[in-house]
Amino acid sequence: MRSFKLCTCGQPFEAVEQPTPEPTGTEVLLKVLAAGVCHSDLHLSDGYFDLGGGKRLSLTERGMKLPLTLGHENVGQVLAVGPQAQGVKIGARMLANPWIGCGQCAVCRRGEDNLCRAMRSLGVFSNGGYADHLMVPHPRYLVDIGDLSPERAAPLACSGVTTYGALKKILTLKTEPTVIIGAGGLGLMCLALLQAMGGKAAIVVDIDPAKREAAKKAGAQLVIDGGAADATQQIIQATDGGAWAVIDLVGSSSTARLGIDSLIKGGKYVIVGLYGGDITVSLPPFPMRAITMQGSYVGSVPEMAELIDLVRRTGLPPVPVATRPLADVNAVLGELRAGKVVGRVVLTPAQ
Repeated sequence: MRSFKLCTCGQPFEAVEQPTPEPTGTEVLLKVLAAGVCHSDLHLSDGYFDLGGGKRLSLTERGMKLPLTLGHENVGQVLAVGPQAQGVKIGARMLANPWIGCGQCAVCRRGEDNLCRAMRSLGVFSNGGYADHLMVPHPRYLVDIGDLSPERAAPLACSGVTTYGALKKILTLKTEPTVIIGAGGLGLMCLALLQAMGGKAAIVVDIDPAKREAAKKAGAQLVIDGGAADATQQIIQATDGGAWAVIDLVGSSSTARLGIDSLIKGGKYVIVGLYGGDITVSLPPFPMRAITMQGSYVGSVPEMAELIDLVRRTGLPPVPVATRPLADVNAVLGELRAGKVVGRVVLTPAQ
């Protein structure tokens, strides 16, 4: 099999040829049909997250071992199964849920592998889909996509379930406008799913005019330049006194400040993005304004199943998806880092 591995943090991925593995136990071997490129892969390839104040969260210290094949938005066709892998048919086209826990702890037993403290996530702590083959440890992490397009379905494994999980935390989804900060691939997915879930309206914030225009064309009620000096005031005015819900898909110091400052009394700020940084907040306003600040990390196994069911009923989210050969992975990551990608890029190994 051929894969593109991160061998040294901060350096381009290297093409590696090695024997195709054979599944044992409950393992399932997939032929990769589509592998989405996620902004998180930039942080993973750098080897750290920015904690602000000159501090970094080292991923190798958290258990990421090199060399590693990244890629956590994957759809593949079942090629072989281990003797204990039940309920999977050879030839089926499956979306691989990458958020894999230890399988034994309390959160894993209730399907919330994404909250496990011993994560084994595909493309993060175990080899992912920037390859022509992918090994999945258990059928419970596979969802049959049927006749859905592999290229369009692959982003559901991260940007889809991540934004779906965040939207489920918004109690005012159907009664008040939701503010979405960030209009990249994640933001456009969030906007599409909000509409599919019956959300009232979306106000989308981004500093890039091209991405704001993409959000407007995708159905945003209003788009706001996040870099404008009066961005907070624009949000407060547009939401009649402040936002009941802000989903921050960037997660920088400036977007966090914007999101929190834009809330109405009783409002909720949900932070999803991992851009990095820090903020200083005064504590008394939290109880006095009854506001909530909540983190949201990808999604659970049940939420992935719910998302696929939603997609089957309402159609695939109309997020712009461009396909590129697997060999273009380094070039695509460079374009993503430069902010040149609108929507999502999906890599397709040579057939």
